[in-house]
Amino acid sequence: MSGRITDTFRRLKTAGRTGLVTYVTGGDPDLARSTEIVRALDRAGSDVIEVGVPFSDPLADGPVIQRASERALAAGVTLTGVLKLVSQVRADVHAAIVLFTYVNPVFRMGTEQFAARAAAVGVDGVLVLDLPIEEAGPFRQTIVNAGMDPIFLLSPTTTDHRLQQAADLGRGFLYGISRLGVTGARDEVASGASALAARIRAVSALPVAVGFGLSRPEHIREIGECADAAVVGSALVNVIAQEAESGDLIPAVERYIAWLRRDIDPDPGGGATVV
Repeated sequence: MSGRITDTFRRLKTAGRTGLVTYVTGGDPDLARSTEIVRALDRAGSDVIEVGVPFSDPLADGPVIQRASERALAAGVTLTGVLKLVSQVRADVHAAIVLFTYVNPVFRMGTEQFAARAAAVGVDGVLVLDLPIEEAGPFRQTIVNAGMDPIFLLSPTTTDHRLQQAADLGRGFLYGISRLGVTGARDEVASGASALAARIRAVSALPVAVGFGLSRPEHIREIGECADAAVVGSALVNVIAQEAESGDLIPAVERYIAWLRRDIDPDPGGGATVV
């Protein structure tokens, strides 16, 4: 099990703070700036950073992340490039790093080779979006044997049986998606988010992170009432897209993360420890 993910959620629990998980597509807008974006996310206070592997057919992703994958692929970034990115930032980044990918790039590299290379560069967890949990046993064991956490995605329509399977196979944390459909920022938190978090908690002691559609400080605060961490992806990727051609890209990313954390950071004057 990855100590870094476990330690992160332990510190969050001790501090009484909602965690912030941020998603970026590796190599967007290019590998060099993507590397600096990951460092900026860490400086700004992301607790876990999900780095997406660009893929030509990202079926679970909405247009914002689809376009990010297209930009990264146009820049020549592949799974190998994303692993290189992690290797370049690992010594500087305190946050846990999770690779967010589809099956095809992993199987094309070879599961054993992927696991060995990912572990060697310092990846803490792996989430494969389109790997059915019923078929995940061998892959999960390979990831665990390499010292990383296999993370599973759960939705409002996931059956109780499959929730239990994810609880049995998962490590690090379980990722609940608050709404059906593809990724993309929304104005409000989905009404089923708290119910899904409660269902997950009923079958697992693992921390619960909830995402899909979150984009504002009040969303993070609301998710914190039912889950251990909130996940922000499309809204952050949109900031990157808007600022990609400006000299303000890295400061804009840091400002956005600081704004998201506005309602969840303890008041330093109140004696609480900010993780």
